[in-house]
Amino acid sequence: QVQLVESGGGLVQAGGSLRLSCTASGRTFRTNVMGWFRQAPGKEREFVAAIAWTGATYYIDSVKGRFTISRDTGKNTVYLQMNSLKPEDTAVYYCASTYEARFPLGPYDYWGQGTQVTVSS
Repeated sequence: QVQLVESGGGLVQAGGSLRLSCTASGRTFRTNVMGWFRQAPGKEREFVAAIAWTGATYYIDSVKGRFTISRDTGKNTVYLQMNSLKPEDTAVYYCASTYEARFPLGPYDYWGQGTQVTVSS
């Protein structure tokens, strides 16, 4: 089993920044690929970004140039730096992990509990 715990969400004005963190514990050898997803009210969960063990990254078009995913392998932690935030970025953000071969879109096996990000206009 792998446990994922997110932190760093909050309320920010449009144009502002937030950094989300996700720390993995348990059988972390399985956390070769780490991803971020989000779910806005009334919408389906959406893939946002992923990072492979090699450091390769992948983003959806709507966040390219604004969001950066990174990882600290020694700390089993992945980050999502979010800049130039927009109201449409408002969602619950989830961290997830899966095997290297499933980079970048999954399917993902393990999920965190989510952290709320609210961007006011």
